Amino acid sequence: MLPPPWSDPTGNTPATFSDIEVAFARIVLVILGLAAIVLFIMLLVGGFKFITAGGDPKAVESAKKTLTYAIAGMVLVASAYLILRFIGVFTGIDVVNFRVFQPLQP
Repeated sequence: MLPPPWSDPTGNTPATFSDIEVAFARIVLVILGLAAIVLFIMLLVGGFKFITAGGDPKAVESAKKTLTYAIAGMVLVASAYLILRFIGVFTGIDVVNFRVFQPLQP
């Protein structure tokens, strides 16, 4: 789900604090998308290296390291998200969604 667009795309009014959260959300979406693409490429490279190793122990070891690092990166990104979700569940504060402006509750 994409965040809402800028408050005024025509540029007739100055930017507001709520625009910061939109920019931050879009930057996070881009970074997560790039992380997923890099993970997929690293898995492909590791698999290709493993297939083309031809029994060479050094090449097989290199391929295993590439696959291990790719999977470790995936686990790291997933763990970071889950830790943030757990913090939100235990504290009641939504730390996953970045909000600058919080309207007052009556």
